[in-house]
Amino acid sequence: MNKLSQENFHNFIASGSKVVEFNADWCIDCKRIAPDLPAIEEKFNNDFQFAEIDVDDARDIAEQYHVKGIPTFIIFQEGVEQDRLHSRNAKTKQQIESFLSQVKK
Repeated sequence: MNKLSQENFHNFIASGSKVVEFNADWCIDCKRIAPDLPAIEEKFNNDFQFAEIDVDDARDIAEQYHVKGIPTFIIFQEGVEQDRLHSRNAKTKQQIESFLSQVKK
C-alpha cells in the first residue's frame, strides 16, 4: 500500500477512485487489521487504488477530513469524498470488504 504524506495526498486523490486508510503507528486496531490489507487491496484492485496516511504526520489532512477515530477508510472519486468507514466499523477484514463491495456498486 502506498504511504502518503501531507505533501502528496491531494495529488494522489485528485483522479480516479481511491481508498485512503487514515492510521497511526500507536493504533492497536490499525495494527490488528494491517495483515489483512494486502488481500483486501488485491481483491479490489480493479475498482480502487489504495494508500495510507499517518494522522500524526499529516494532522492538517486529518483535520480537513474530520478524521476523529482510526482506522478510518475514506473513498475519493476524482478528489471528492464519496463515503467513509469509521473506526468502530473498520475492525475486521469482513467489515472493510463489505463496505468496499457496497460502495463500488
